[in-house]
Formats: sequence, C-alpha cells, structure tokens
Amino acid sequence: MSRAQDVINRINKDQQNAVQRLIDWLRIPSISTDPAFKSDVRRAAQWCADQLREVGFDTVEIKETRSEHGEGHPIVLATASPLPGYKGPHVLFYGHYDVQPADPLELWESPPFEPVIKPAVDGGPGERVVARGAVDDKGQVMMFIEACRAWKAATGHPTGGARFTVLIEGEEESGSVSLKSFVEEHHAQLKQCDVCLISDTGMLGREQPAITYGVRGLAYTEVTLHAANQDLHSGLWGGRCPNPISELTKVLSQLWDKDRRVTIPGFYDDVRPLSQKERDAWAALPFSAAEALSKIGLGPEADVGEAGFTTLEREWGRPTAEINGIWGGYIGKGAKTVIPAHASAKVSFRLVADQDPAKITSLFFEWLRARTPAGCRWDLNDHHGGFGVTVPTDSPTLAAASRAIKAATGIEPAMIKSGGSIPVAGLLKDQLGIDTIFMGFGLADDRVHSPNEKFEINCMMMGTRSHALFIDEITRQ
Repeated sequence: MSRAQDVINRINKDQQNAVQRLIDWLRIPSISTDPAFKSDVRRAAQWCADQLREVGFDTVEIKETRSEHGEGHPIVLATASPLPGYKGPHVLFYGHYDVQPADPLELWESPPFEPVIKPAVDGGPGERVVARGAVDDKGQVMMFIEACRAWKAATGHPTGGARFTVLIEGEEESGSVSLKSFVEEHHAQLKQCDVCLISDTGMLGREQPAITYGVRGLAYTEVTLHAANQDLHSGLWGGRCPNPISELTKVLSQLWDKDRRVTIPGFYDDVRPLSQKERDAWAALPFSAAEALSKIGLGPEADVGEAGFTTLEREWGRPTAEINGIWGGYIGKGAKTVIPAHASAKVSFRLVADQDPAKITSLFFEWLRARTPAGCRWDLNDHHGGFGVTVPTDSPTLAAASRAIKAATGIEPAMIKSGGSIPVAGLLKDQLGIDTIFMGFGLADDRVHSPNEKFEINCMMMGTRSHALFIDEITRQ
C-alpha cells in the first residue's frame, strides 16, 4: 500500500470523529465584527492552535495584531519543517476562524452556534452540518487540518515531509484590518513561501469540483446623509425641508443606468476586458442560470444585470455596485410620523482585476458630493477594501492541485472564477509576490453569510482527501 493510500484510508475511517471536531469548533461564536464576542474570537483561535499542535506542527503561536484601529483579533501562525531531501514548494496555507454575524436569528431553523447534522434530502442537499461558519470558513480549514492529521498518523509528519506555513486569521469577515501590518511585520518569514493555498471558495456543483483562478476585489463603504439637527414632526415640517431618507434613496437610485451599468465616471476605466477564449470556456461549463435562480426562489426572468454579459460573465468578470443595507427614521411597531435627522446606507462594490478599491471609493464619494441634496451634508466612511486577483493557470503547483482533486474525486476539476472577494490574495501578491491557488469545496446553495449556513459532509470529505493528495503531489514534485 502506498503512503498516500494509507492516508486516504485513515481519513475515510475517521470521518465521524472529524465531523465531531468541526462541530466543537462551530460551537464557538467567533463573530469578529462585534466587540461583544471578543473573548469568543480568541477562544476559537486557541482551539485552532490546539488542533495544529495535536496534528504535529513544529511551531504553533497565537500572534497578537494591531492596526490603526487599535488592537485586533489574534492570528494563528504555525510551521511544518520539511524532511531532508524535500524539493517541492514552500506552501502558505491561509484560512480564517472568524464568522459573520448570525442575524436575523429568527430565520434560523436551529440556533446558529448549536450545530446540527441534517439528513440528505431527495433531490436536494446531502447530509450536512448546519451552523454559522460551517462552510465559511471553519469547515474548509478543517479539511486541511484533518488531512494533516491523517498524514501525521501515517508518516509521523503532518504534511508528509513538505514545508508548510499556516496562517489562520480572525478578521476576514470584518475586513482583515490587521492583516497588512501583520504581513509587513512578518515579511521575512512569509516571503520564504512560494505559493498560497486557500480553501474558502466553491465547486461548480456537487458532482463537479473546481479550482478557482480568480476572485473579485471589494470596496465597502457606509454613507450617512444629514439634514436637520433633530427628528421633525412630519405634519409640521413635511414639504418644508429635506427628508434624508427620501433624498438618500433618490441619490442612490442614480447609481445605475437603464442597462444596469454603474454611472460613476471612471468606474470602468481599469476593468480588464474579458477575452473571447475565457468567454467561450465559461459558456461550455455545465451551468444553468435558471436552475441556480430556482434554488433561491427566483424564476428565470430574475436573471438581470449589466447588459451584454451572461450570468457567469457578470459574476466572474464584471464589477458591480450593491446597496447592502439602508436605514433611517422610525422602524418600530405602530406609527410615528417623523422626518428623521439622518439616513444611512452601506454600499459596496465588487471589483475585477486591475481595479483599485481606494480609487473606486474615492470616485464614489466624489460622485455623492456632486449630488448633495439641498440643505444636506454627507458623512462618508471607507470601511475596507481589497484587490481582485487572477492567477496563472499554468503553474506547476496549480497542476498539482488539479491532479490531486482528480485523484480524490475521479473528476477533472473545472477552472472557474468567483464573484466573491478574498482580499488576502491581493495583499499576498502585492506584499510577497506570491500567487494563490483557491481549492474550495463549498456549494452555491450553502447559504454563505445567510441563516441556515451548511457544509455537506460529502464535500468536507472530498476536500479532506483532495488536500491530502495535494500534499502527496508536492512531496513528489
């Protein structure tokens, strides 16, 4: 029996225990954006560090972080030294242990931090773990940890002799605000890495694994429009002065033209055009826009977006503007006739390769100022941003990942992009000069960032075996 087959056998036999370990981690409400959960975020970091020690990493440290915003959440940093004779790449594995807020709680079928295993549904999802963070990203980090556990049991070394550095952060869901300064502080150590492996993306379908070779960037803002210095009686003041809610919605409604193109001047200046080769390759993928829409309760007529591009082209290769939240005035029960003093919105932009998030935010704020309603003023807040990334598809390490997935699943992985954003990839490229391989096993219906988030156990095990065989591939390079 080869050592790789020994590792796979151990993974298969330990499935029940692996799922239970994931459940233990999911019970920790590591919501990074809410200060009320600060101690829980640290507890989740400690849990991760304990697991890495248990599976045999040489050094495992919980590193404190800081940014211009003050003290941040800790980063778990671990290393596995190579065995003599190893000549493959030094791989940086990146993931995050923090999670999104669970709101709205009333839409969860079970408490978000009390994980449950639900049975497979005919024609629907398979057996799955339901909890906040199940697929994003604790479950996907656990695929790597469980692969290392099996390698440690089979060979005595967590990565089969390969050289790995592991960086698991606790602020990905709140903008990774401390990560840049951390990378700068640890530049000499991290610069030794040759490539980054991230498991925070998805597959094309349950029967179609994929490697993601590009993700979009992000610019995230919050804007507030102020008018009077107090809430006003709408009977006495309605029609006499600006209503910030009305004025804000009128301004934001101008963000798109009739073709659903963003109207901010200069917004598309740096957009990298889609090549015909890329468009042809995406068109050949086994993807149905109507089927995808039906899974979220929408009909085919809901396939809307920028004119002239298909669904996949809009998601993977075109930038967007979205209003993520809007509020102001009275939203309690019953009636209160009030004109509010201010109204707010969270507005984000998904960006493609070559677009600069700082530039886009600046253009947006300039656009807003040019449309300031009479008698009003803006409060404009740049929350965070990150660059989009497109990585080479012909690298030896990506080829190793492709072979590993095919060996683990029996299926050639599709080459896809993602509409989501993973800012660390752009940061690592900029600061360290290394490319990222996105090898994720989530599904489109995993309800990422939504109530009833799930991770299907078959996907978790498929990913664990793929990570184990990726380790085998690079040790033989």
